[in-house]
Amino acid sequence: MASSPSSNLPETKMTNISAPPTNGPAESWKALPARLTEFLRVDRYSGLYLAAILIVFFSLLLPETFATTSNLRVIAGSAAIGGILTLAVTVSMAAGTFDISLAANMTFSVCLLGKLLTSGGLPWIVAVLITLAVGSAIGAVNAVIITGLGVEPIIATLGMSSVLAALAFWVADGQTVLLDGVGTTFTDAGSAMVGTIPITVFYLLVVSLGLWYMLEHTPFGRYIYAIGSNRQAAKLAGIKVARVQAISLMATSGLAALAGVVLTMQLGAASFGAGAPYLLPAFAATFLGSTQIRPGRFNVVGTVVALYLLAISVKGLQLQYPDLPWIKDLVEGLVLLVAVSITARAVRQRRSQ
Repeated sequence: MASSPSSNLPETKMTNISAPPTNGPAESWKALPARLTEFLRVDRYSGLYLAAILIVFFSLLLPETFATTSNLRVIAGSAAIGGILTLAVTVSMAAGTFDISLAANMTFSVCLLGKLLTSGGLPWIVAVLITLAVGSAIGAVNAVIITGLGVEPIIATLGMSSVLAALAFWVADGQTVLLDGVGTTFTDAGSAMVGTIPITVFYLLVVSLGLWYMLEHTPFGRYIYAIGSNRQAAKLAGIKVARVQAISLMATSGLAALAGVVLTMQLGAASFGAGAPYLLPAFAATFLGSTQIRPGRFNVVGTVVALYLLAISVKGLQLQYPDLPWIKDLVEGLVLLVAVSITARAVRQRRSQ
């Protein structure tokens, strides 16, 4: 009988092909931190987690001072005014215009508003509108110098800061002007409470929502990000770079003036030099915000998260160490250095890819 072809083949030993052996539960435990980090999206939301941790920590450490409704209102209200200026910085940085004249613009707006209300005798609504218009006009002057004359933004706005400081001193005569005769309607617009929340928080909310929508959901916002990312590429793509930067400079200057107006309403006085203390925190929160929510780009939501993270940190440390007046500058300076370092490293990594 003839044998079948298969019977002439050499016998082969069947082997069981399977996945490489693992250590089972041990490997799973090692992978757990990475999985948890990915699940929590720590790269995007670390600021929110840290803020929650700080609130719990300072509440347990300082239950009679930090963990109070009045203190939370102070944090929310005081950070809101600086937040408007910080959002102005965020937009300017997104557009690639490093505008350091915004704090000086805020100071000048405070002094100008005080002068219009006291010496000008104008209704406060008219005085506020004039102040906002002048603030935006300062941005237009910056735009002419930067986009028209080709001066580097940091140099142009540094010079504008000195000019505005001189104008603010001239307008206010170097003094703080009390606004007792203006009426309670003006001061209520800056110090009133809506329920238990300071009205300044709602000002910040409105500005934040408007800028968020503009940057994330409009062609103009996409143009701003394109210019901030690569000005030459944006120009080659047909974007009118000079026009977009000019509009952004005017908008950010208008926001700086708005911050000065709200601060004047809250204080009931036109305080000379009021805007200077807000410059460093604004840049610190802006750069820290670029590591949050949408890492690698200046974004509104990340800026707001960073703003209140800084406010919580500073307030908690001030209550814990009341005899150290320099603690605020130390925290804000360190945050700025760390945030700028992280941003610069991220930019280098993107360019090397």
